[in-house]
Amino acid sequence: MNEGKQREIFIAMFKYSVVVKGIERKLTDLDFKVTTVSERLDDHMEHFGGRAALFILYLTGDIAEDSAQRAQLFRLCGIAEDKKQKILLIVEERSYEDLMNHLPALRSYAWINRPVNMELLEQTVFRVVDNIDPASGETIADKKPRILIVDDDPSYAKMVREWIKDKYRVDIVTAGMQAITFLLKVRETEPINMILLDYEMPVVDGPQVLQMLRQEPQTAQIPVVFLTGIGTKEAVGRVMELKPDGYVLKSTTREDLLAFLAKKLG
Repeated sequence: MNEGKQREIFIAMFKYSVVVKGIERKLTDLDFKVTTVSERLDDHMEHFGGRAALFILYLTGDIAEDSAQRAQLFRLCGIAEDKKQKILLIVEERSYEDLMNHLPALRSYAWINRPVNMELLEQTVFRVVDNIDPASGETIADKKPRILIVDDDPSYAKMVREWIKDKYRVDIVTAGMQAITFLLKVRETEPINMILLDYEMPVVDGPQVLQMLRQEPQTAQIPVVFLTGIGTKEAVGRVMELKPDGYVLKSTTREDLLAFLAKKLG
């Protein structure tokens, strides 16, 4: 926190929700001064925009279909841009893409899904307010390469994160379609530099994820390295036929994995 002055966060609700009380408590516990408003949102943004540490816009589930709410959101973002105010959107995932299609400029703002994961809220608030990555404590200017681990075994994914977190920023998802959704929403200022992708996953497996990534202009150039538990010549041959940027056996050691990543990413 800034010394001597408590920083203020405004939560602007487009419609009253008791869920916001939990968000208020969380942010207050983090030593922010929290003010919640549900009326005259434009006036509050005009008056406090640029002076508040953050404005959180808590959007309704039907905002993508509500032209009046979309218009108000557009006005608020216009004021925020003029005043260089930091914004965090809280929005239902099902509404996100429709909303972005109406207002593409919103893609430049940080956002998290409803219902709100409080741990993710804390990480995101500090990242936006301080330009700090909570996992590494580094500022945006000093950020390490960013790796996305895609593996349906969360224990293995967390182990790999522990191995590499001192040298790389690490995100984890546990399903193929989660990876696609996550990557399509990554901001251009915080790109993923490599994907460690489990070859064998239920529902949507690694090869299918790789194919989908290569079909999307936004993700086509991200290096993909397969994680595989089978090291036979035949199995490795099947993996490499898909032309990934490499493969790593799940039995590899921490030292060997770090050496591999250093060669690929530095």
